[in-house]
Amino acid sequence: MPPRFLPLADVAEILNISAAQAYALVRSGELPAIKIGGRGQWRVETAQLESYIARMYAQTREFVTNNPLGGSPDGGSDESV
Repeated sequence: MPPRFLPLADVAEILNISAAQAYALVRSGELPAIKIGGRGQWRVETAQLESYIARMYAQTREFVTNNPLGGSPDGGSDESV
């Protein structure tokens, strides 16, 4: 059974982003999380992470549908695969 809560380091690894980017997602409220313990460690519930990923897929589908020729929302180039 997978853990219910993940530390930000694990979230960053799962999303293949930096720890700073994971922290920014949490602090902005884009990725719901809780602070627990005396030192206030951030934890993300696995269900919230899965919901965030699903939202990103939906946003990406919408972007691709509305921008069939490519390009990124910020006007830069798409990341190559």
